[in-house]
Amino acid sequence: MKKVIYALILPLMVVSGLAFANREFKNEPSKKSASKPLSAAAMKAERERWETTPEGIRYKKWEASPEGKKVLAGAANIGKYISTFTDMEAVVTSLSLPPGSQLGFGVMARINGDDYILSFGTEKSDKNFLSFKSEFQSLHSLKVNDKIIIRSHSVLHAPKYSYPIISGDYVERDSKILYKRAPRKDGC
Repeated sequence: MKKVIYALILPLMVVSGLAFANREFKNEPSKKSASKPLSAAAMKAERERWETTPEGIRYKKWEASPEGKKVLAGAANIGKYISTFTDMEAVVTSLSLPPGSQLGFGVMARINGDDYILSFGTEKSDKNFLSFKSEFQSLHSLKVNDKIIIRSHSVLHAPKYSYPIISGDYVERDSKILYKRAPRKDGC
């Protein structure tokens, strides 16, 4: 009987010892060094290297084209509002984004005579799968020609789109807040 118990305990001890040993290796700090931020010279060299790639060449051609200049000028026109996160008066011009866009939920808006894509990101439903409420539910009440106040932290541009892309962080209509982006949980 003792031999049977020892025969069962011995493999159990070996297996648990191996499992414990693997756990210790996983908890050790990585021997890889953390990547350091690039210096200004290194960033410039990397940008110059990228500009010689096919994607970089296409981007530079787009940037010099009339369409690219129009998009970049539109982004520059609202730069002061973006950098200070101040109110921009806009008029909703379309409730859908341009065909083929992959920006998630958004609308088209006109600010100071220029058209912009006002993008909010992908639409996520409420955590309760039985509830079909989305975080953009109040934005679905917007209509064409509605006057809204928007605030944003960023404006982007891409050769794929004929308009600058404003990230919608805050939307107000008739002094009523329709949308306010929740702050990120990771602190950035």
